[in-house]
Amino acid sequence: MSRRLMVRIAATAGAIAVALATLLGQVGWPSSSPPPPLPARPFDFPSYELRTLPNGLQVLFVPQHEQPSVSFRMIVRAGTMQEPEDKPGVASFVAALLNQGTMHRTASEIADTIDSAGGLLGVGSGAEVTFVQGAVVKDRTDLALDLMAEIVRSPSFPEQEVTFAKQQALSALQVGYDDPDYLASAAFARLVFGLHPYGRPGQGTPESIPRITRDDLVEFHRTWFVPNNAIMAVVGDLTAAEAFAAVERAFGDWERRDVPQIVIPAPPPPRRRIVVLDRPGSAQTEIRAGHLAIERTHPDYIALDLAVRILGGEGANRLFGVLRSDRGLTYGASADLRSYRESGVIVAETDTRTSATGETLRLMVGEFERLQRELVHPAELRGAQDFMAGNFPLTLETSSAIAEQVLVRLFFGQDPAEIETYLERVAKVTVADIQRVAKQWIRPDDLTIVLVGDAATFVDQLDAVGFGDYERIPISQLDLDSPSLRRGSPASTAAQPLR
Repeated sequence: MSRRLMVRIAATAGAIAVALATLLGQVGWPSSSPPPPLPARPFDFPSYELRTLPNGLQVLFVPQHEQPSVSFRMIVRAGTMQEPEDKPGVASFVAALLNQGTMHRTASEIADTIDSAGGLLGVGSGAEVTFVQGAVVKDRTDLALDLMAEIVRSPSFPEQEVTFAKQQALSALQVGYDDPDYLASAAFARLVFGLHPYGRPGQGTPESIPRITRDDLVEFHRTWFVPNNAIMAVVGDLTAAEAFAAVERAFGDWERRDVPQIVIPAPPPPRRRIVVLDRPGSAQTEIRAGHLAIERTHPDYIALDLAVRILGGEGANRLFGVLRSDRGLTYGASADLRSYRESGVIVAETDTRTSATGETLRLMVGEFERLQRELVHPAELRGAQDFMAGNFPLTLETSSAIAEQVLVRLFFGQDPAEIETYLERVAKVTVADIQRVAKQWIRPDDLTIVLVGDAATFVDQLDAVGFGDYERIPISQLDLDSPSLRRGSPASTAAQPLR
């Protein structure tokens, strides 16, 4: 079905809905509230055991005897944070190429080996970690761990695979740079975090990818992929003795080395900044609005997470109610708290028709202001808490999901036992707690705002709704390598207003 036809169908359905609502209002049709949520599902987190091998590798074992299978997941503390500042994308290339050839096997042989065992093997990276994960039936545990050790410890980074990966990445970026959603999110992160690595495009940029060489990948791997910089979880139908013996056999002779200390620039202090990425011909405007927030281990994390869910998350979502249900300005709107080891960010996002850009932005910012200014309704808080109470047990249904939850806590330096008390802590958050964290951490006057669309058709609206102090950057001048977002600008220089 074509996009145009879908829009016509949606418009027709909307008109019918409006007509029905009008008619039902005239006849006094009864209304009712949504049904109450189902009771929270109880869960019993299994016992676990944590050991550190002599070479510094942390190993966690969680027994799970419901199925004769074993899941494993390793995270290495190496991601965008650790890659060279002038070569964003190195970490993602290293991760993507781990299973594309080792000193002993080709990419095809690696795939055939795990397939023959009926298992799964995957790799990936993020701002702070690279991960390898997989699952096999119990009796193929040794084979899977041997293969995992091989791709983690001795990837070969074949030159032809590096070339192919770079070509694929450039093609993907070409698509991404034509996608307003991608541009808005990438530009927002760069503006909020400035020179901090959290603001770098993890997959690289059209300028950085051609500069990346195989030697860069080899050096990144040699520097950061050491056992004392990694954590591993094994979850499944084994005894603790079996699990630790298997990991010791596969990784025990992995050589420990010192890990460099890196100096990371602090993110810039929050301040009001509005950037318009001019994309002539766009029928809609992508909008992002937010600012720096707290790190994952902050004592206010759970309360602020709930506050942001009330603003635009599952179980409540004021933004959706105002922008979609009340005004019909968008098909969806959301807000999210994304927290890392050193910092975090609150980001609200939506898209709207060009003619409604100013109104939509004004309403979004108004919801930030209202959250800080007014007590939330107890029903809104209960809605967010109920969603978390119902959803959290689902994140612990499989052995691989348990491994991920445990590793997240270990990575952030938290006690995995906190998993068992998580829902209790969520339930204890009060309306007063929400107002306290909103007043402290929600900053409507310091929002970073990114608008991607046809600037000529909506910038006059910005003046009318109080956002006239904006920067306008043509897409042809966009450079996500630079915190200024402007091609040819010095990295340390902020863009000046351009009208």
